[in-house]
Amino acid sequence: MNRPSGFPLPSTKGRLLVAAPPLADGNFDRTVVYVLEHNEGGALGVVLNRRSEDLDIEFDSWSHLIAPPAELFTGGPVETNALIALGRFVDDQGRPSAEPVDLDGDPLVLDPMPSAIRIFIGYAGWGAQQLDGELEMGAWIVVPFEVDDAFCADPDDLWRSVLRRQPGRMAWLADCPVDVLSN
Repeated sequence: MNRPSGFPLPSTKGRLLVAAPPLADGNFDRTVVYVLEHNEGGALGVVLNRRSEDLDIEFDSWSHLIAPPAELFTGGPVETNALIALGRFVDDQGRPSAEPVDLDGDPLVLDPMPSAIRIFIGYAGWGAQQLDGELEMGAWIVVPFEVDDAFCADPDDLWRSVLRRQPGRMAWLADCPVDVLSN
């Protein structure tokens, strides 16, 4: 990128980070991260396409809102006991959004009420300038977020489907083999 040294990159808040192939970090290989916050102090997001192995958590009061597949997702390797929920909302003009939801509250008294939620255990976090450095090295592809990305019924194919909808040659990355050396 052509920018003066020390000049901050634009915030990726509200956008997707798609792991560029091959990303050597096993925590993030072929992941799609929805960025909830990105500023000079660091960045925070949730991995949208990693199902969790943790089945010991009960969400009885929220179960009617959990988007299919009705599973817990691994949001990232940071604070793996923290829960973050995203709710699907529609504004007065009919535009959908994905916003954090407080799981400590009573879902029956939420106003507005989300039409669906997805729950993540842990999150992806970066210290000050860490994500900026990874972006400059090409580890992530920044693309627009679509609300359905956070609530898709087939999260296992999300990495490919997000890349396929990108313009031009970027869409070709969707066909990149898992092991580029075996190609």
